[in-house]
Amino acid sequence: MAYSRRDFLQFSVSASMALAAAGHLGNPTRAIAQQRLTQDDLLRFDSKGQVTLLHFTDVHAQLAPVYFRPPDTNIGVGDYAGIPPHLVGEEFLKEFGIERGTPLAYAHTFVDYVDLARSYGRLGGLDRTATLVKAIRADRGDDKVLFLDGGDTWQGSFTSLKTNGQDMIECMKLLKPDAMTGHWEFTFGSERFLEMVEAMGYPFLASNVFDSEWDEPAFDNTAYFEKGGVSVAVIGQAMPYTPIANPRWMFPEWSFGIRPEVLQQNIDAAREQGAEVVVLLSHNGFDVDRKLAGILSGVDVILTGHTHDAVPVALEVDGTLIMASGSHGKFLGRIDLEVANGKVTGYSSSLIPVFSDVLEPDAEMAAKIAEFRDPHKAELERVLARTDSLLYRRGNFNGTWDDLICQGIIEERDTQISLSPGFRWGTTLLPGDDITMDDLYTETAMSYPQVYRNEMTGAQLKEILEDVCDNLFNKDPFFQQGGDMVRVGGMSYTCAVNETIGNRISDLRLTATGEPLDASSTYVVGGWASVNQGVEGPAIYDLMESYLTRLGTVNVPDERSVKVVV
Repeated sequence: MAYSRRDFLQFSVSASMALAAAGHLGNPTRAIAQQRLTQDDLLRFDSKGQVTLLHFTDVHAQLAPVYFRPPDTNIGVGDYAGIPPHLVGEEFLKEFGIERGTPLAYAHTFVDYVDLARSYGRLGGLDRTATLVKAIRADRGDDKVLFLDGGDTWQGSFTSLKTNGQDMIECMKLLKPDAMTGHWEFTFGSERFLEMVEAMGYPFLASNVFDSEWDEPAFDNTAYFEKGGVSVAVIGQAMPYTPIANPRWMFPEWSFGIRPEVLQQNIDAAREQGAEVVVLLSHNGFDVDRKLAGILSGVDVILTGHTHDAVPVALEVDGTLIMASGSHGKFLGRIDLEVANGKVTGYSSSLIPVFSDVLEPDAEMAAKIAEFRDPHKAELERVLARTDSLLYRRGNFNGTWDDLICQGIIEERDTQISLSPGFRWGTTLLPGDDITMDDLYTETAMSYPQVYRNEMTGAQLKEILEDVCDNLFNKDPFFQQGGDMVRVGGMSYTCAVNETIGNRISDLRLTATGEPLDASSTYVVGGWASVNQGVEGPAIYDLMESYLTRLGTVNVPDERSVKVVV
């Protein structure tokens, strides 16, 4: 039984902020906004059945609350065009019946983002998530609740980099996950990765990761639980293209892939073991999982991660529920399942926004977070510069954070052109905010941060752009790797997203002169996060520290260097 979007979103109406005349947003204070939204509002839910699934994914080591501006561009292609999650702004609000100016409008879209951010404040914070998880467990009972971590948990912050992920291991233990899968976890290197898996105290599941030499499963694929008297099987699926998107040399022992035939074998085995509910805990990305839902049989729920999509309710696709629970700790996904005679007969779902100003921090988690952040407090809070601009990352083709990084590479490495990866992790700063070391590392903290300086021909640059573009806009999701388009500095181009590889990128030009890039001419290019071994150059966070300190005040025009043809 589906739960109507209008019913689910009812609290957003009661908690909505008044709109001024002509539909423009007013500027109420945060105190007024908070009076209209309570912890009880966030927890309000149509509880159902015997099993509660809680889904938490892609936090990228963000222990504290954050601002995170949702994308203004999220293009779907082929059969996936114009449907969730490829809706943004007003189209998203219309699809899910969300009123402009409400808490959910702020949490899910870029519409009126700065005004709403100043009113509603930050989202996330592991101590706030802990408050929600504990409240739901207390209400439903531990015997009914499964808390599942979709991965990309350990990487992406100053303290994670400095503690080699130990901060996340210790903090996540307090949330007591029942299982997890992963992606960026592997970039700690295989030795450290295995140490961390051993230290977790709960299963790491990866149906699709095999031993490279023996071609046999490298990790457990399935964990079994009894919740509310129902047998539940959870099958894990790590990011299938990890050795392509990240440095293969960091974990050469393992091979990856989607491996749908292996998934089906594990689903069948779970059913034979008596599983009444089968859950796929996935880091495939939404469109990959949408396609899998039409291929696999016997999966009741897919909890999807990797592409950082946030959808207010679980979507039904070919009889399978797909829940996409966002990123950076902004949301906690919940699905309640009613099960009878070995089948799911009803459900309720919601994506709970973790409004940090509304939720009381959990004292136990807050103390553990302080244990890891307080020793670095002075460095975390050290101000490098101040921004007059909105600094954000998400969007298929650009973000002002990456525009700033690209300009920093050009100036600090003396290049004509710069490239910055299309990572979807990294948070937002509002105009007028200080840029601290904490903020800088949130955009750049990783284990292969070197900034290279190379010569490339115009043909090589086009080939790079074509390759990344196909990873994003191939009409077959099984050939998509997630992430966004590589960002560029010092050049512009046109992208026809619906063309085929080799034909999408055209009109490459140097922005300084407007001169077209010549295929055979050589250009000096800087970039970071190369997957190649032995890359030389300063770490991106060191380079940007120097650049930001020299700038003092940051002003990044939101200029689009890419002309998009859809």
